[in-house]
Amino acid sequence: MIQGFRNFLPGLVVGILAVSTTAALAADPTPTSARHTRGGAKVQESTRGKAHLAGLQHSRRAGKSAAATKAAPSSRSKVVAAKGKRGASPKLAVKRTRASRFSERFTASSFADNLTLGDVTAGEDPVVRESLIQALGNMNGTAVAIDPTNGRVLAMVNQKLALSRGAEPCSTIKLSVALAALSEGLIKHDTPVNLGGHYNVDLDYALAKSVNPYFEVLGRRMGFERVKHYANMFGLGELAGYNIEGEQLGVYPDEELPEKLGGVGRMCSFGESISMTPLQLGALVSAIANGGTLYYLQHPTTADAVANFQPKVKRTLDIAPLIPEMLPGMAGAVDARYGTARSLRANFKEFPVLGKTGTCSNNGTRYGWFASYADTPIGRMVTVFFLEGGRPTFGPKAAELTGLFYRAMADKSYFLQKTAPATTAAGADEPKQVAVGVSQ
Repeated sequence: MIQGFRNFLPGLVVGILAVSTTAALAADPTPTSARHTRGGAKVQESTRGKAHLAGLQHSRRAGKSAAATKAAPSSRSKVVAAKGKRGASPKLAVKRTRASRFSERFTASSFADNLTLGDVTAGEDPVVRESLIQALGNMNGTAVAIDPTNGRVLAMVNQKLALSRGAEPCSTIKLSVALAALSEGLIKHDTPVNLGGHYNVDLDYALAKSVNPYFEVLGRRMGFERVKHYANMFGLGELAGYNIEGEQLGVYPDEELPEKLGGVGRMCSFGESISMTPLQLGALVSAIANGGTLYYLQHPTTADAVANFQPKVKRTLDIAPLIPEMLPGMAGAVDARYGTARSLRANFKEFPVLGKTGTCSNNGTRYGWFASYADTPIGRMVTVFFLEGGRPTFGPKAAELTGLFYRAMADKSYFLQKTAPATTAAGADEPKQVAVGVSQ
């Protein structure tokens, strides 16, 4: 009898494994484009580069060296990975241990009062401003709305923070990196980029899911000088506004982050060592929304300034053919079930919103970004929500507030106007929206 059980045991184990594997595949939401494949990829990561791939989590603790991270593995998220099989690939999910959940201590508050104190509002759109304030609530942050067809700042809440030196861009830096890689001809939106073994991810999924290793690979392939060249061309490292009183300058460093801290790869996935302002990010997203014109942002502060508003072009970017390659990933961030900005849809679904989240922390302060543009019935609108604080602050929260903003605007019948206000009307040269199908 015992011998019979021994003969039966291997078959039983195989059967259990087969059932488990089937269940795991059925539960895996990862699209086909992000699974490991046997097809050749145009972009292949080097052996050395694979050794430096960072964790796959969307956010991370900033300012920690690789050595420090290795010495304290319990304080970081742990990547779930299959081992022991040829071509096994890490899953795009993070398993946090109980220790890591509480390892980081935040000293900044996620909430604040009197956010609008000192704001200059005479030239702003009152409905847009009221809706931004309503969405932001008492969250410690700033919110900016921009007309991408002319660079006019429609409203800017908590102007002291919006015009400050900015903060680490976190994963929003991936917009600049993606445009750089597309400009270099390194990728198309559906080019599989190898992240090790047979594991390939394309831009559509990498932007929507915010896959850090994907952008680290691209950054190392281009090198620091090329990455910096494009970042500067897209407006990082220079003032975004035209004579906006009090605007301070974000910083794009002249030297690459030391290799022991992640080098150019870390700069391209988290934006480490870079300081970006909400206005700089808003100007870049506006250029994506309008087909490639980088406007100086202008913030009229009087009725006369509004009546005599004249757009000022900083430069024309040669990105018009590349924008359709960006849109599926930016749309997927909001619409796909694995998108990092899907919280936006909890409050608003009436028209498309495309964007990018960012979450990271430094010196006890956590940052949450969401920059996007919406195809409203009266023309496109760009918004940037930037939050700082503690554990309640992160990119998906900024996306949620963006949804609340558009909900408030819709409730005020802003988008039902037969004719848009002259300062917010879409320009005749506005690019047509391309189809962006992201399965959910």
